[in-house]
Amino acid sequence: MHLAHDPSAPASEHIGFDAFLAVDIRIGTVVSAEPFPEARKPALKLVIDFGPGIGRKRSSAQITEHYAPEDLVGRQVAAVVNFPPRQIGKVLSEVLTLGFADAAGAVVLFAPDRPVPDGSRLF
Repeated sequence: MHLAHDPSAPASEHIGFDAFLAVDIRIGTVVSAEPFPEARKPALKLVIDFGPGIGRKRSSAQITEHYAPEDLVGRQVAAVVNFPPRQIGKVLSEVLTLGFADAAGAVVLFAPDRPVPDGSRLF
């Protein structure tokens, strides 16, 4: 599947509401972030706490243009938590951290504008 980063691209095909509900998007707090120099593209290794129901999960995120590891700890982020884990180099990425491409194509993280409980689901 190819993800369109072009803001002028048309909307994707219609889906049923059940397809949307199948994607489990949750909020978690970054508890650790460190460089991932082994990645093919610049990335950070994250550990995100999604609360007692899901726990802590690892993610690799290509977010180095706008974020330094020390700026991420304590920040809430959104992630898809029900994709199968994916091996990215030496890291097993357990969740897909979500963001949008800015005008230059760099990732800007997607997060709530006010704090919410870790593990809260997008609806």
